[in-house]
Amino acid sequence: MKYGIFYGSQTGTTADVAKKIAAALGVAESDIHNVADTAPDKLGDYDVIVLGTSTWGNGEIEDDWYDFLDGAQPLDLSYKKMALFGCGDETMTDTFCNGVHDLYKRMKRTGAKLIGKYTAVPFKFDRSESVDSLHFALGLLLDEVNHADLTDARISDWAAHVRKEAEA
Repeated sequence: MKYGIFYGSQTGTTADVAKKIAAALGVAESDIHNVADTAPDKLGDYDVIVLGTSTWGNGEIEDDWYDFLDGAQPLDLSYKKMALFGCGDETMTDTFCNGVHDLYKRMKRTGAKLIGKYTAVPFKFDRSESVDSLHFALGLLLDEVNHADLTDARISDWAAHVRKEAEA
């Protein structure tokens, strides 16, 4: 399985997380892509696409994702597996990591199969479009502002889960 990691990052936090995820999955640096300077058709080079965003404003994806997703939506990625991750701040209690849901909603149109759902515990927030009633998220959620100490262990555990699902 060939993995490609795609991220959007304004402050560098999501870029740093993407590199940590790459290390956990054994992904080469050349397979980590900033969507600000990557063509959407690059998604086709990979069996498993890992997409990451931070959440901004009222729960939106990072700005660089908009053009990339517009170009990706017409692609047929029905033969691909897709895992999602997002950075947020749990004190944004009504929009925590909503960007992950936005990525999912837009990429769902490509037919890529979602893998890597993961627990949102121990984060405390009132509402997130990325989390179901059982506290499972559409992917890996991280809070580098309030819980950076949890990041490495969550990435390691999630990466093992993603590898297992990718091989299934």
